[in-house]
Order: sequence, then structure tokens, then C-alpha cells
Amino acid sequence: MFYSIKTVLKEQFEYRKLIYRMSLFELKGSHQAHYLGTLWQFIHPVIQILIYWLVFGIGLRGGQPVDGVPFILWLLMGLIPWFFISPSLVQGSNSVFQKVNLVSKMNFPVSILPMIKLISNSFQFFILLILLTIALTFSGFYPTIYMFQIFYYLFCLYMFLFSFSILSSTFSTLIRDYQMFLQSMMRMLLYLSPILWNPEGELVPEWLSNLLKLNPFYYIINGFRDSFLGRAWFFEDIIYTSYFWLLTFVILYVGAHLHLRFRKNFVDYL
Repeated sequence: MFYSIKTVLKEQFEYRKLIYRMSLFELKGSHQAHYLGTLWQFIHPVIQILIYWLVFGIGLRGGQPVDGVPFILWLLMGLIPWFFISPSLVQGSNSVFQKVNLVSKMNFPVSILPMIKLISNSFQFFILLILLTIALTFSGFYPTIYMFQIFYYLFCLYMFLFSFSILSSTFSTLIRDYQMFLQSMMRMLLYLSPILWNPEGELVPEWLSNLLKLNPFYYIINGFRDSFLGRAWFFEDIIYTSYFWLLTFVILYVGAHLHLRFRKNFVDYL
């Protein structure tokens, strides 16, 4: 039953050095033709943050804080993970289709292609996380013992993104319309996740708030806020935690199974 999961995860471990080298190569090549180079990895997020802050923080909220936290900091704790989540899923889903024609005639582990996208996007993500921690500290939100669980939520994040990318990259290769559908869904999920607004606010019905929690990114993004603000431990809501890991396991199992079943024939679908 677990053969497919074991095979896919084993390939990630065995080819970890190759994943790292190809991630660096992809990172360097992504902005090679631009004058500002990799600075665009930070200029683009800053522009987006300013726009969302002006529209949602100043325009809609009138500068009011969220649960005692300045909106700009509350926003950053949701947007910075999202800046990693969204491109990683979209690029990871398209990674096999992009490269399979080049690697189909080699003895190349195709399952590492989504992971390469994850790792190449991680450099920007971790730098932004460090800057966020500094900004929170200067604003009076000092690190507490709850910060240690940030490593747990990082593990959750990478496991879910990898699991979904393995499944999604297979769908995207077999059915090209899926990639367009995924891009549209990611734009919608930005507004259905607790990133730009607080789904647990007083004006939001409880049934709607509970429904939105079915979104796995809700669990992860709220977890980052809990860690930074010292609000709660992940094991305090064991039912929600169990739901997240059950969903992640199912996606990983189905994704790994389909990937191994079709990857020898991926090139036939190009």
C-alpha cells in the first residue's frame, strides 16, 4: 500500500544533492536577463504588500488592528507564506510538463522536478521570514517559546506542497487544461484563506468560518500567526491537526501512485 509513497520519498532523499544544485541553477537563471537580477524576488512582493495594505488595511479597515496586532504585521504573517505557496504550487504542477521532454530519454527521477521548484522558491521565503521576525520584534512582539513550533508548520507546509505538487504535476501533464484551472483556483484561494481578512471576525457567521477551515492553507497560515504571536500550540486542536494530516496523506498517496503509474508514458502526452 505504501510502496508508491516510499519510492517517491526515497528518490527525494537519494537525489537531494541534485535537487539542491538544480534549484540554485534555476534561481540564478530566473532573473538573469534583468538588470536588477534577483532583487526582483523582493521588489515584487513589496509592491504587492503595499497594494494589499492600502486597499484592505487603510481603505477597508481604516487602519484598525486585528486582535490587537497592527494590520500590516498581521497581513505580512499571511502574505509571506502565500508568496511561497502560490508560485510553488503553480510552478511545481507545471514542472514535469516543462522538463519531461528533456529527461525522458535519461535515467532521471522525474519525481524530483516539483521539489526543485519548492527549493528554488525557498530562498526568498526564508529571507522574508527572517525580515518578518525582525519587524515583529521591533514592533514589540518578541519571540516566545511558541516560536519553536514554526519548524512544525514549516514541515506541514513542505509536506503538503510536495504532496499536492506530485499529484498536480501528473494531472497537468495528462490534461493541460488543468494548469489553467489551477491558476484560477490559486487566485480564488488567496481570498478564501485568512490572508487579507480575518474569517474569525465578529461579522463572519460561524458556519462560514468552519467551512473555510477545510482549506489546508487556513491551518498553515493560522499556525504561522500562532507561532509568531504566541497564541496557541498546534496540538491544542487535535481534531483540526488530524484533519490536515489525513488530507495530506491521502493527497500524497494518490499523487505518488498516479505519478509512478504514468511517468514512463509522460512523454506520450506532450
